[in-house]
Amino acid sequence: MRLHEYQAKELFRSMGIPVPEGRVISTPTEAREAAEVLGGPVVVKAQVHVGGRGKAGGIKKAHSPEEAEQMAEKILSMDLKGLPVRKCLVEACSDIQEEMYLGFVVDRTQRCPVLIFSRSGGVDIEEVARTEPDKVLKLAIDPQIGLPGYKLRAMAVKAGLNPKLLNAFQRVASTLYKLFVNRDATLIEINPLTVTGEKSLLALDGKLLVDDNADYRQKDIAASVDRSNLSPQEMQAKEAGVSYVKLDGNIGCIVNGAGLAMATMDLVKYFGAEPANFLDIGGGAKEEQIAQAYKIVVSDPNVKVVFVNIFGGIVRCDRVARGLLMARKEVGEDVPLVVRLLGTNLEEALELLTEAGVSAREEMEDAAQEAVKFVQSLEQGKAEVMEQ
Repeated sequence: MRLHEYQAKELFRSMGIPVPEGRVISTPTEAREAAEVLGGPVVVKAQVHVGGRGKAGGIKKAHSPEEAEQMAEKILSMDLKGLPVRKCLVEACSDIQEEMYLGFVVDRTQRCPVLIFSRSGGVDIEEVARTEPDKVLKLAIDPQIGLPGYKLRAMAVKAGLNPKLLNAFQRVASTLYKLFVNRDATLIEINPLTVTGEKSLLALDGKLLVDDNADYRQKDIAASVDRSNLSPQEMQAKEAGVSYVKLDGNIGCIVNGAGLAMATMDLVKYFGAEPANFLDIGGGAKEEQIAQAYKIVVSDPNVKVVFVNIFGGIVRCDRVARGLLMARKEVGEDVPLVVRLLGTNLEEALELLTEAGVSAREEMEDAAQEAVKFVQSLEQGKAEVMEQ
């Protein structure tokens, strides 16, 4: 679950992290009114789930309410990296003396949260880490111990932070970590964390990603997540209770379990094709969910073949087969289907699929190769037609 900048800042403010005064608007008139209330120069910032908003023209400075209205009208008519802008954040301009980066992320290799701090903020931190790794400091955090203040101060001193800012830095970093833990976040960052002319710290931007699996605990966040920028397939997947991520390939994948899903996509790539999606039906999917998963995958026009790879434990193989056949009866059989099943009630499932004329295999490699061959034959046929 990803929050907009203004939503992250609302949480920051509630925890005592300093943020600029601002107003969320959805019309140019509201932008002018917000600028009048804030007074002085303002910044109009597009609220969309993409990076690089400034470079793409989604962040503009306005020196008057009238200019704020003009900037908002322009930004609200934009598509940033394919996503329409429906809201903007109008904020009072700040006296920026220095821009830094502060964030926490779950490091799955070290199996713990990691604090990342850099005096080189306001830009892509990944690029800084690649080109100037010495400027990015990292601290692995033992969840049993937490984040001691002395470690924060030591990190800030090592980075060369002004000693007068050490206490403020410690407060902001400690509070951000509390928010990271309490909100089941996978990533939280302030970029830039600015030093103002008054020698104080200010969170000029905010980003918060919350683990989808924690939606039952973070109900307020789940209810506030903007889903308007999701694709139709992603919206349908949310409603069906399955995990779906669209990719750029042409082999639609339906799998149960994240590990098996990754292995399936690796096999597709190994044999020379590209997966069109990641779709995990989970451990206890019903026939209706399986049917919906199939319909979601084939609704993508890039999908030329569907590869189903299921290890039937709790999800019985015969249930998978019935769900797939149910879906094909509704949407048609234009898209080839390759199925690999192994597990509970396999014989019954194979009988159902064979009677329906669906290719079913027990070996994952064989099924993956068959799916790739379908795509390659289609591409070859298309190339021959174009040559003629």
